[in-house]
Amino acid sequence: MPNSNFADRVIQGVRAKHSHAVVGLDPVLDRIPAFIRERAAAAHGKTARGAAAAITEFNRLIIDAVADQVALVKPQSAFYEVYGHHGVEAFWETVRYARSKGLTVIADAKRGDIGSTVEAYAAAFFGHPNPLESWEDPEIWADSLTVNPYVGSDGIEPFVARCKSRGTGIFVLVKTSNPSSGELQDQELFSGETVAQQVAKLVEYLGARVIGNSGYSAVGAVVGATYPEDLARFRAEMPRAIILVPGYGTQGGTGGDVVSAFNADGLGAVISASRSLIFAHEKPYGVEATAAQLRGAVAGALEVMNRDINGALAEAGKLAW
Repeated sequence: MPNSNFADRVIQGVRAKHSHAVVGLDPVLDRIPAFIRERAAAAHGKTARGAAAAITEFNRLIIDAVADQVALVKPQSAFYEVYGHHGVEAFWETVRYARSKGLTVIADAKRGDIGSTVEAYAAAFFGHPNPLESWEDPEIWADSLTVNPYVGSDGIEPFVARCKSRGTGIFVLVKTSNPSSGELQDQELFSGETVAQQVAKLVEYLGARVIGNSGYSAVGAVVGATYPEDLARFRAEMPRAIILVPGYGTQGGTGGDVVSAFNADGLGAVISASRSLIFAHEKPYGVEATAAQLRGAVAGALEVMNRDINGALAEAGKLAW
């Protein structure tokens, strides 16, 4: 496990790669090139084990294609869990391989609970509080985790404690990018603030104890790109949080939409895209894409995304380099 502050590692990686992008690793089996699926089926049959083998090979190709352009990847746990324990193994192999390439990993699992259950979730993703006293694989941990705040602060505190002791990070759901998010998140409380604004206050409060040398906290927030006006509001309300911004690309977000997620220093936000990047081979090649064509298409799509975001930041006077 790292000893450094998570936010410091994110800022360092973003600066080194000149990229605020996060590559979402959300594999869908029938969109994976045929040669990968055929090889997995020949070795394991059309089974959950075969699906996991195909996903693992696909993810390695994606990671190889993006590692020199980006600092962060984000595997979404549901796309792996659907294949049972074989899928979970593919998830952790993806995490391990990404880290071996120097990438920071956000585990997108949106966990949240209370008591011993949330302690178990923290151990599952960040390792046991005292590894010398536990039965665990030292390779099974993620740099950070998305967290659901619905149960309140006692569902988040164990993750924050682990951020402090083990150098990990969390991204708390504040304002998500889905169309119905306002049904709960935009509801006003007696104070006149929305539920999402109250969560933002909680993020700032809990994050104060894990501020790194960069001035940013290991407790970050999720705010969707599909609501640009909310990005500006929550940026002001959580000045020390790194904001993870989903909704770029396939969901309609652009570089211009996400500028308000950044502080004046041109930092403080990382922008996630999944389908528009990892399935970039589909338009020119379809499922008959070769390994080289897959890597080239993905790298090209990421280059366009980086250029779009950096260009928008430069135009707004917020480019960090």
